[in-house]
Amino acid sequence: MPSRRSLSSGRRWPAAAPSPGRSASPHHQDALGDGHAGTPASPCAGRLARRSWLATLAGGLASSGLVSSGCWRAVANEVVVYASLDREFSAPHLTRFERATGVSVAPKYDVESTKTVGLANAILLERGRPVCDLFWNNEILHTLRLARAGVLQPYRPPLAEHFPAMFRDPEGLWHGFAARARVLLVNTRQVPEPDRPRSVSALADPRWKGKAGIAKPLFGTTATHAAVMFATWGRARATAFFQQVLENAETLSGNKHVATAVGRGQIAWGVTDTDDAIAEVENGSPVALVFPDPDSGTLLIPNTLAIIRDCRHPERARRLVDYLLRPEVERELAAGPSAQFPLSDEVAERPRVEPTPAPKWMEVDFHAAAEEWETASRVLRDLYER
Repeated sequence: MPSRRSLSSGRRWPAAAPSPGRSASPHHQDALGDGHAGTPASPCAGRLARRSWLATLAGGLASSGLVSSGCWRAVANEVVVYASLDREFSAPHLTRFERATGVSVAPKYDVESTKTVGLANAILLERGRPVCDLFWNNEILHTLRLARAGVLQPYRPPLAEHFPAMFRDPEGLWHGFAARARVLLVNTRQVPEPDRPRSVSALADPRWKGKAGIAKPLFGTTATHAAVMFATWGRARATAFFQQVLENAETLSGNKHVATAVGRGQIAWGVTDTDDAIAEVENGSPVALVFPDPDSGTLLIPNTLAIIRDCRHPERARRLVDYLLRPEVERELAAGPSAQFPLSDEVAERPRVEPTPAPKWMEVDFHAAAEEWETASRVLRDLYER
């Protein structure tokens, strides 16, 4: 088992949608979706997995009165981060935080296709004895579901007011920043400009049967996108749409696989995220981005930061939240390989992936989407895992 090591060795936004009442319960034990914790990719992930198991064991022993509550010892000057943003994008910022503050960051990553669900499930399983201090999620759906499960603690960062209300929790349970857009990536050799699809709904168009692709809508941003559709369109329409998509389009394991398949000409076009799309553009693939649905708007999905309730290092977790919400981090994420969209009003720079004029962004009630996920996930599991 390896020893623990730190990492360093003017825009227009839609108005915020009102937040419906929450049914958070501190006793809620359900797992999120069908994901699993996956195989940790970081050097210290094995140690984290062992600590997670020990935490569960210690919690059980403590409840039985076999050990005292004071026997658990934390590593000094450390903050534990579960990160679903790709390691290549998130690790540099965690390393800079280490160097700037002297706080050691112990990260846990997960696999491409199920990482958000796997990490969220781990947080739920560890709730009696949290291992994670800060959850850096590359989407928002499962962050909201963790909030509803009562496993997040509030924090109001000094910089929070610089972000649109739609992208931050009114109670301070989570904070959005650095978003990606859900776009259509088109192979320009197969689809000339006049024939390019303009809407996500084209996935169900028989014209594109076997020629379009989407990631399995049970994980990551594709799951968030599906939940938004259920909340926006209604259950009947969304269910019928995904039934048609299953029969009409190719289903791939992740957004990166969709983008790669388009770049290689295996499919004519697909729905993916802007970070995976721009990677194909800059690899020289014959592709072009389409920001879909100009009437209703393109869906923008933020990264989210959330501190875990009863975590062992809350002060360090708050310091890391403050650090990641700085304008410098959004600027770097916008200019970096993932070309993410800054949300802070202190950042004027735009990512190279954004077209001119800027697209219309979809107005989203993310809380309503999270409410719909229970129904959406049942429908989608029945369709995609039967």
